[in-house]
Amino acid sequence: MNVYHGVWVALVTPFKNHHVDETAFQTLVSDLATRGVRGFIPLGTTGEASTLTSEERRRVIRLCIEAAGDISVAPGCGTNNTETTIQNCREAAELGAAGALVITPYYTKPTQEGLLAHFRAVAAATELPLILYNVPGRTGVNMLPETVEKLADLHNVDGMKEASGNLVQIADLCARVEGRMNVLSGDDGLTLPVLSVGGEGVVSVVANLEPEPLVEMVDIFWKDNPYRALPLHRRIAPLANALFLETNPAPIKCALWMDGKIQNELRLPLVPVKPDTREKIALAVRAYREGIVAHV
Repeated sequence: MNVYHGVWVALVTPFKNHHVDETAFQTLVSDLATRGVRGFIPLGTTGEASTLTSEERRRVIRLCIEAAGDISVAPGCGTNNTETTIQNCREAAELGAAGALVITPYYTKPTQEGLLAHFRAVAAATELPLILYNVPGRTGVNMLPETVEKLADLHNVDGMKEASGNLVQIADLCARVEGRMNVLSGDDGLTLPVLSVGGEGVVSVVANLEPEPLVEMVDIFWKDNPYRALPLHRRIAPLANALFLETNPAPIKCALWMDGKIQNELRLPLVPVKPDTREKIALAVRAYREGIVAHV
């Protein structure tokens, strides 16, 4: 059974005095595990994985699996080095992960043929169910639908987190891989549009703070009347916009800090949001919780 559907949380990594705040992290995960989410993705973009040491990575995976209970955990394992990515996947499997998120290699800008070779090598080296991750705004390379289609029949390529922001491309992808792998939105604000063209859910930043409306929206879309999902989308959208006013994960960490859940601490080169952005985030969170549609 394909585990990549519904709402997956792209987890933050809380820090305190330059160290991983293990207590805050496990408290966050255990709380979210009771709120309808289908899975957790630690060590992704939102988790500031590139700033963590190897030992911190292992510790975060262990802590997440312990706190998640029966909820699946698929840590970010992708790098711009194929062999390192393979080693990360093997390590995640040894630690008990249910899957692995594998981003397109960043900085090196491989061709489509290079992407195919990379993902085929990774898939051949692990039995973990893989969710591929396309986010050209971060990596500098866009994995095209025809490339993903060639990977869809690999035995353990089960999903795709699509964060290109290009709905035409995502619709093409969904049509090409339908029935062979699941496509999840990589942008909170595009969750409903991606569902409407064949997506199966979302890997969400907003769900660190407010998972229920996303869970409800996805469930209503698939189990009830898709048109009833639209008011939820319109309620979530301003909050999602506010949480991306500056580079992720600075805004979501600010929001969680204002809720008293984590410290407002990031690792360089990321820094906390500016004061005016903090005010806009506070306004958006308050408006959401009061049932007001407030455009930021």
